[in-house]
Amino acid sequence: MGRQLTAEDAKMSLTAHLVAKGGEIREKYGSEIGWSELLRILDDRSACRYPCEIVFDAQPLQEGEFAFPMARGELPEDGFTLFIHPFFQAHLDRVPCLVLFQLVVVNYGEFASELDAETFGAAALGISNAEYYQLLCTTADMMKRYSGIGCCCH
Repeated sequence: MGRQLTAEDAKMSLTAHLVAKGGEIREKYGSEIGWSELLRILDDRSACRYPCEIVFDAQPLQEGEFAFPMARGELPEDGFTLFIHPFFQAHLDRVPCLVLFQLVVVNYGEFASELDAETFGAAALGISNAEYYQLLCTTADMMKRYSGIGCCCH
């Protein structure tokens, strides 16, 4: 009889999978993921399991939130709208790091944690989790300074 898998085994498996998927994105789309690469990633079902459209609109975002993936229907196959704070429309170079973080929710649902999102984004960008977290914080802080809201990552 085989060993019973634990929640920790599942977590380690998901982490390894996220690192591998992030690495595949980096290999396929290059070390510099900009706006055009991001749009191709969103159209690539091996990278983004379900259809996603980016909309720059703060209406569905909570105060201080920079992005949120909203399901378009009952099933993931119905797709998602990735709402991004309109501040980033003038800073498209910052949007990929925000979207990569949200893609974990799109691809894996509520099962995935913030740490999973950081792991995936870091692997896709070829940086450490700490560097990716700092990039997210710096990016979010840009919007918060613009909006007059306190910073989130300090």
